[in-house]
Amino acid sequence: MVEITMSWPSRNALGEETMRALVSKIRDADGAPLLLRGSTDAFCAGLNLREVASLDGRTVEPFLRLLEALMSTLYLYPGPTAACIEGHAIAGGCLLALCCDVRVSTTRSDVRLGLNEVALGLRFPPRVFRIAKRRVPVTSHEEVLLGASLFEPTEALGVGLIDTIDEHPYEVAKARLARLATLPAEAYAATKLDLRERDLDVPAEEEGHFYRDAISTWTAPALRSRIAKLLQR
Repeated sequence: MVEITMSWPSRNALGEETMRALVSKIRDADGAPLLLRGSTDAFCAGLNLREVASLDGRTVEPFLRLLEALMSTLYLYPGPTAACIEGHAIAGGCLLALCCDVRVSTTRSDVRLGLNEVALGLRFPPRVFRIAKRRVPVTSHEEVLLGASLFEPTEALGVGLIDTIDEHPYEVAKARLARLATLPAEAYAATKLDLRERDLDVPAEEEGHFYRDAISTWTAPALRSRIAKLLQR
């Protein structure tokens, strides 16, 4: 088993440097059973909002393509994966968990999980959105994706963001991962690819539409204003 522990400033926020580091670590795991966890009070609190607020017409597309590459790499990772959620998993952090095959959360009522991109005024990049649509149950799409709410672990379990909750999520996540690791590796990898590869097959027209029309929302003054208010809290 390979364990990747996120240990970065701002509750393990995802910026360009940390996203590249994660992609590299995931690829280096080379198909071995993979456990992803955070080292602070957060699994991952989402994108680095200071970096997002600094994006402009030149830098926003490479940033979002790196985000898509990270989520795609984890989503299609050939071996079994588990997210051990011992703290907050918000927005991009929640998406990281959704990319994993197994998601085990703490029972702590102060922890929050959810996809609050709409509350910030953001649109998901196309591959990221397809992962979210696939992994969040259809019956919860409106509540989770449109409602942009943050949920306590018991609520997150009810809307399908996680598979189970436990007072000892690390031990449970390792046990679930160990069971998956007993399955024939080649069959597991092939079946996982069959299940998920088409999810990320985004038509060029759809991708072009996003990068032409939706990018403006990622560089808008209104977004910077919302981020500034969040950072002041």
